[in-house]
Amino acid sequence: MDNKVLIVDGHLDLSMNAMEWNRDLRWPVNDIRLSERGMTDKPDRGKGTVSFPSMQSGNVFLCMATQIARSVRPGSTIPGWNSPEQAWSHTQGQLAWYREMEECRELIQIRNVSQLEKHIHQWQSPTGRLPVGYILSLEGADSIVSIKHLEAAYNYGLRAIGLSHYGPGIYAGGTDSEEGLNARGKDLLKEIGNLKIILDASHLNDVSFREVMDHYDGPVWASHNNCRKFVPHNRQFTDEQIRELIGRDAVIGVALDAWMLVPEWRGGISTPENRGVSLKQVIQNIGHICQLAGDSLHAGIGSDLDGAFGREQSPVEIDTIADLQKIPPLLSDIGFSDTEIINIMSGNWIRFLKKNLGNN
Repeated sequence: MDNKVLIVDGHLDLSMNAMEWNRDLRWPVNDIRLSERGMTDKPDRGKGTVSFPSMQSGNVFLCMATQIARSVRPGSTIPGWNSPEQAWSHTQGQLAWYREMEECRELIQIRNVSQLEKHIHQWQSPTGRLPVGYILSLEGADSIVSIKHLEAAYNYGLRAIGLSHYGPGIYAGGTDSEEGLNARGKDLLKEIGNLKIILDASHLNDVSFREVMDHYDGPVWASHNNCRKFVPHNRQFTDEQIRELIGRDAVIGVALDAWMLVPEWRGGISTPENRGVSLKQVIQNIGHICQLAGDSLHAGIGSDLDGAFGREQSPVEIDTIADLQKIPPLLSDIGFSDTEIINIMSGNWIRFLKKNLGNN
């Protein structure tokens, strides 16, 4: 496969980077890094990897782009907003940023199948610079104050949602928590199904995962999740969970965060170089999902690049998101066909969206 393939990234926190990190994603990545020289408020300052020019350069023509605002309980050691109402208001600021980027022709929101097909056609035969498409996703449902808020979010284009993030959530337990799906979560799941919003299984802890699967029969994917076979932590999926998702025709986006690629990563001490974190581990996770499925139809890319980490916690080959183009040759080297590579880099996400996005 000699030419750049089209890439769909299943998980990018674009608005978080713009609104909390104060990054103008219209700038080249190197300019963003230079603007952060000397800043120490976040560990990834000066090490970002994502901008619109780098996405354009890497043919990352479509992504699932998040809103994110966690709500936490009094005394929580995890940062977050003190009420769902505050969290909701924060997501509305993020939404306003997406709208401004649409006005600038940097982004175009994809809400339905006809818009998706038009966007794909334009990128297959580009004439000049095209905006990057985005499917609006909510990472963790804490900001959904009520069913009415969920309906409002659907009306402004929300098409995918995860119930939890880190810690105990409003609706279900997330990463590193032990709580399951509660009564409010069951009610929310019902309305998610009624609206035909895609459920994102990422960040559900083991108890919540099982209970959510038992209570929800609508479309589900995992935007950014790796395999527990390689990193024994509840953030990763067991083989049993992967098989369950495969059985529901889900796509699982493999993430590039180093701590999800190698065991016993130590923040601030481990580096990609001293731990040997490379795209080989990304390929390893993709291969394992394909092996469990018996085909190439359920693995994708959900990079999570710049999801509160940068080059200091990315595979050594990744300088910017454009380097996702280094994955296809590695897949080819271990025997994946061109068709299978296209499935993994974009086709599986597209197939899922055409089946489940709807026409509204």
